[in-house]
Order: sequence, then C-alpha cells, then structure tokens
Amino acid sequence: MTPAGRVQGAIDLLAALDAEPRRPADAIANDFFRARRFIGSGDRRAVSELAWGVVRQRLRLGWHLAQLGLPATPRMVLAAHLLIVEGWPPQKLAGHFTGDRFAPVPLEPAEVEAVRRLAGRPLVDPAMPEGARLNLPDWALPGLRARFDGRLAEEAAAMEATAPLDLRANLLRTSRESARLALAGEGIAAEPTPFSPWGLRVADRKPVSATAAFKEGLVEVQDEGSQLIALLTDARPGMRVADYCAGAAGKTLALAAAMGNRGHIVACDVSAPRLEGAGRRLRRAGVDNVERHLLVPGDKWRKRRGRSFDRVLVDAPCTGSGTWRRNPDARLRTTERDLAELTAKQTVILDDASELVRPGGRLVYATCSLLPEEDEMQIERFLGRHPDFVTRPVPALWAELCPGVAAPGEGLFMALSPARQGTDGFFAAVLERRP
Repeated sequence: MTPAGRVQGAIDLLAALDAEPRRPADAIANDFFRARRFIGSGDRRAVSELAWGVVRQRLRLGWHLAQLGLPATPRMVLAAHLLIVEGWPPQKLAGHFTGDRFAPVPLEPAEVEAVRRLAGRPLVDPAMPEGARLNLPDWALPGLRARFDGRLAEEAAAMEATAPLDLRANLLRTSRESARLALAGEGIAAEPTPFSPWGLRVADRKPVSATAAFKEGLVEVQDEGSQLIALLTDARPGMRVADYCAGAAGKTLALAAAMGNRGHIVACDVSAPRLEGAGRRLRRAGVDNVERHLLVPGDKWRKRRGRSFDRVLVDAPCTGSGTWRRNPDARLRTTERDLAELTAKQTVILDDASELVRPGGRLVYATCSLLPEEDEMQIERFLGRHPDFVTRPVPALWAELCPGVAAPGEGLFMALSPARQGTDGFFAAVLERRP
C-alpha cells in the first residue's frame, strides 16, 4: 500500500468501528482484515497503528473538532490525529488526500480551513473539560474521583501508558525461573513480577504465543493483578473450588496450578463457547482436575452443590475500567447505563455464588474495575444482606500467603491500579462464611 492508501485504510477501519460502537474493537479489526487479505502484514500493522492512535485519543480529538464546529467523522478525526498527535504539517496531510487510486478524496474548503487551525495545537488544552483533559469518559469521573481523589491525574496518565506483557509460569510443568530461561532461549527477556510469585514481565510486546514455552504450556498470558486474585483465593491441594465466572479459564488455570492438580475445580460460565475455549487451554497446561459446567436458567446444579465448596471465586462481569490501558476502545463504548446494569448483575451473581460456600469456606469477589460502585459498595451491600459472611482483611491473609513480601495495597480489600502497582486495575475482597 502507498502511504496515502494506509491513511485511507485507517479511515475505513475507523468507519467500521463507528458502525458497531458496542462491539470490541479488536473483534471488528479481525473481521476487517480477514475480508481484506490482500493487505500485507506490514500494511496491516501501519493501518492498525493509525486507527488505534485515534481510538486512544478520540475524546480529546473530538473536543478539538467540536471547537471548530466539525463532527468527529473517521476522516476528520484521523486528520486531527495526524496533525495534532503525529505533528504532520498541513502540506503533508493534503499530499495524502489527493483522490488518487486508494487515496482519500481531496480536502474540501471547510476541511482545508480546519486543517490549518488544527495544525500545531497541543493535544491537551487547558480549556478542555476534565473528562477530555484526563482522557476519561464523563460518566466514570465521580467514581474515579472517589477512588483516587488527588491522584486522579496520575492514575489517568498511567491508564494511557502502554501496558507490559505479563505471563504466569505454569507450576504444573515448570518453575518460574525455568520458564524465564526457556523464554530467554527463544529471545524473549522476562523479569519476575514484584508481587506474584508466579509472574514474569516482558517489557516489550513480543509474540509469546509463537514460542515453544507457550505451546508446551510452560507459560500463560495473565496480568499480574489477575494472578494475585487467584493467589488470594488460597486454593490448596485437595480442596473443592468453584470458579463461578470462569470465562476462558485464566484464573482456573492458576487455581489448578496452586492446587498441584489435586482436589476438584468446577469452572462455571453462562457461555458455552468460552467454556469450550477453556477446555483447550486446560489441556495445553496439563490440568486434569477441572470440571466445566454451563450455567443455564433453571439450573438445579447450584442447589445440589449448595454449601459444599471450600472456595468460590467470583470474577464478576464489570465495566473493565481497570483495563482501559489495554482496551482503549472500552472507555468509548461503555456507558453509565452499562454501569447500572452491571452492578445489578453483580448483585445477583454474588448472591447465587454465595450459596455454594460451605461454613468456614471463603467467597472471593473480584473485578477488573476501578469504580467503587462495582467494588467496595457492592461488598458493603452484600454483607448487609448476608450477615453470616465476614470480611477477611487482605493484609493479614497476604502475610500468610507471601511472608516477607509487602502487600500490594492497604485496607480490608485489595485494590490495584496501573500507577501504584503497575498492574491493570483490579479489586478483590475475601469473605468467609461463619462456621
């Protein structure tokens, strides 16, 4: 593709994203390139980088265009990105909008004037409202202010930084050090994560899935924060454990490794395709103590298994605000209505899952959200409804699990953030049913 063709390709991809605003951007991009197999790998990378650059800064770029009275169309928002973020001069931009084969059509007079006024602008303008200035959606600001108070700007900046690639060494097949050496032998440098005893951090994005270490099940891709949730579950050999919202089984795999494949885990989910994908991951990792169970309306399984599990992990569906540095499109497609619907769903899931916990057993509630409405407030409401559960303070539990390692955070719960711990934003509460 010519440089102008790459610009047009990015405009087309942005148009595809706009056409399905509720669908994850990576899924749309996969379909987009699958339908255009003539685009080579280098061109795909260039088109993707242009489009994701816009997605990451769309709130700010939209504000700049609105100041000029222009709608944030794919064509103009990409032009704004090239002028403001990439620093292109107007002449260079016009040289790509020529109308030649595969190139964007020429700029109209109003667009030419807009280009002139956008060129050289700072991306962050002091006149911006707080949401655009921090690159955060307005609906999330109250919860994020409550969470971070005076550190909100610092956390917002961390949510714009590139996330590292975290891996979990599969202790069923190897040790962390052996996994690190295996990766190094394939040209991938990794260092131990600061909190998780299972974790390895790769500074640059590397094709880990193509390595023998990954294919042989020595490592799994998993953010350190997610590993810590599995660690706090304190699943031990011989226990009965339920992973109630297992999805593709990332935490199930970690629980099985912690249990040494001894005991029994039930991985539950409402999605059959996710559970099918979990089966493939479990086989690659050498896990054989997991039963998969599809949750369906009218299911009697929960009642039959009531109060029989030592540990129940609820990795609840949430806004995913803690993962916005990895999924910048999510901050655009998630709304206040989603937050209300998700908190209601979390309440039901927590109540249902709690029925599985035996007396003296533990319920671990987790989200990848930074919003108190989905985290501490959800736990406060649960404890009000279920006086037979009490909170197990995370610092004391951490001292038992990882003696000599400072706990990641303070207070009753575990609340992780990109700025403070270098992980995605995660929350976890450990609750125990009274004997």
